[in-house]
Amino acid sequence: MNLNVITTREMQALDANAEYYGISRLQLMENAGRNTAAEIATRFNPKKAKIAVFCGLGGNGGDGFVTARHLACQGFKVTVYLAGKASQITDEAARKNWESLQVLRESVSLHQISDSSLIPDVKANVLVDALLGTGLKGTPRPPISQIIRKINETDAFCVAVDVPSGINSESGKVLGEAVKADLTVTLHKPKPGLSKAEKYTGQLVVKPIGIPEELEKLTGPGDVKIVVKPRPPESHKSDFGRLLIIGGSETYSGAPALAALAALRTGVDLAVVAAPRETAYAISSLAPDLITVKLDGEYLSGTNMSVVRRLLEKATAVVMGPGLGLHRETQEAVLNIMKTAEAQKIPLLLDADGLKAFATSKHRIESPAVLTPHAGEYEILTGTKLSQNVQERIENVQRTAQDLDAVVLLKSHVDMVSDGFRVKLNLTGNPGMTVGGTGDVLSGIVGAFLAQGVDPFEAAVAGAFINGAAGDFAVNEKGCHIVASDLLNWIPRVMENPMSHRELKKDFSFGIW
Repeated sequence: MNLNVITTREMQALDANAEYYGISRLQLMENAGRNTAAEIATRFNPKKAKIAVFCGLGGNGGDGFVTARHLACQGFKVTVYLAGKASQITDEAARKNWESLQVLRESVSLHQISDSSLIPDVKANVLVDALLGTGLKGTPRPPISQIIRKINETDAFCVAVDVPSGINSESGKVLGEAVKADLTVTLHKPKPGLSKAEKYTGQLVVKPIGIPEELEKLTGPGDVKIVVKPRPPESHKSDFGRLLIIGGSETYSGAPALAALAALRTGVDLAVVAAPRETAYAISSLAPDLITVKLDGEYLSGTNMSVVRRLLEKATAVVMGPGLGLHRETQEAVLNIMKTAEAQKIPLLLDADGLKAFATSKHRIESPAVLTPHAGEYEILTGTKLSQNVQERIENVQRTAQDLDAVVLLKSHVDMVSDGFRVKLNLTGNPGMTVGGTGDVLSGIVGAFLAQGVDPFEAAVAGAFINGAAGDFAVNEKGCHIVASDLLNWIPRVMENPMSHRELKKDFSFGIW
């Protein structure tokens, strides 16, 4: 995994997270445009060069508007061509920067290209491509496709902002027709597709936009936004996953119920709890929304394997461990279920007693997996006592994730998530969440995302943020005397508007380092 590039999804998340931590979209756009203009100004003389900036209706177009303004500040004559009508500008920050150009009559000329017939003959020494940027998945549509052709036909030096329009930023694939740039000014970090499309990228220059690299290590609303699936009108049952929760024993019935209810609140279509018979009946009476499968015996054992295998055939992810107990037969059954899930490549989350059972096996997991230990369970899992030093903890968790080939979500006052390469720290949550059951809620949230096909690392990162934020809202409402079920109703609210947590938790300066 190349940590020196940033994917489109990661950049989308980072943009939103930066705003959450106090760096606005306007600031990022200003920095992007200013640095692009500075790169152009080092190569051309304002008394000799005429510049045409082609802008789309989204954030990349906003970068172009700022670029035009800063070039005007440096004495260049600039013409801005908007690919569409000003009323169609979708990005709020871009719209504000478009408005800031309206009064510039001497240095900036503005033209709107609402259809292909309005594309002019361009007379300029320098062309700036700020049409599409990252995130392009389909072939560019008119008038942008014709503008791309016009740019390529014009004998001028071409500068692309972030990614040449028409290039898929992930694969480098040309989608229809793409701008052939002489220079690409990419923002924050290179995008993976640029190295695969050198014919279109030209010289590549990386420019900062004001996001410190350490911010990439913090969770935020952006991590939630990229994993929440849209629900089209034609959606059917099971489109959003079937989660199997294996847990409960003669002693514990609440843990698997909390995990399943959290999964439903997170949006999974079906949450099935497989639990010993009496425990399953107790769960059914507690929560009629849950489907329970009654297993023979007072605790999970090998005699239940045939039933569990049938359940696995329909499951799109499994959460195993909440309330299972530590009977020897239960531990053996956990390992057998793991092997069955691995053979079918079913994503798996291990928590609580499931983790303790796994700790006896000492083998790398062969299917996508998330492990969610607290400090005590981490010591059982690895035989290592965690340091109180945050950096040392990060290194320990990262090494464990590499050794086990799994995502590790260490639950603490600062949650840590690693897949062995990437690391994220989660600052949501509060001391009121030491109450029993909040970890089971977390398992249900992450399990729901796994059931919906989300990458395990992204599922764990989003789950940590949502769980902690839900706990913060619950404590804000009721004080530190909450119970775990108080988090449940806050889960969908956080998912719908994760940025709202920013107003609740305004102070992040509590010294995690």
